[in-house]
Amino acid sequence: MSGIRTEQSSIAFRGTTILCVRRGNQVAMAGDGQVTLGHTVMKHGACKLRRMHNDRILAGFAGSTADAFTLFEKFDAKLQEFQGQLTRAAVALAKDWRSDRVLRRLEALLIVADSEQTLVLSGAGDVISSDDGVAAIGSGGAYAQAAGRALLRHSELTAEQIARHALEIAAEICIYTNSHISLELLTRQQP
Repeated sequence: MSGIRTEQSSIAFRGTTILCVRRGNQVAMAGDGQVTLGHTVMKHGACKLRRMHNDRILAGFAGSTADAFTLFEKFDAKLQEFQGQLTRAAVALAKDWRSDRVLRRLEALLIVADSEQTLVLSGAGDVISSDDGVAAIGSGGAYAQAAGRALLRHSELTAEQIARHALEIAAEICIYTNSHISLELLTRQQP
């Protein structure tokens, strides 16, 4: 929700940091809880993460809350259509999001992950995979991503610990991110 302005208002919606980290057989997705309207914190403990498709897929949003809920519903429908195939569902959603007259007005970003991959989705039709197992969105996303990369490279922490610590670091820097952290974890089953 970094600086998104709506047509109906000159108030900027800011906030949210979502981070996804992979290490070993773990995928951790974390998000802060702050909801900001203009210069006012409206809520401290919002949950911006969802488990989807029989708890095998994680999704997090940054942006307008109503728009994000719409995107969650659309993404869930695509997951059903493509039997949980993350990439196919993500590409189909990004295509619809970019080309549909109503959807293209939605102001949000999504991070989605399963046990194998992490993708960032945007309304411009972007479906971007992470090169290093760390991806972040939102106003504190760059801070969380940098902290996550450093912790991944220079520590033995688990994905869950890295996600939590990196979000705490982002909350210390970004005024639109707080330290009320929600965290979801996927563990890949070893063959």
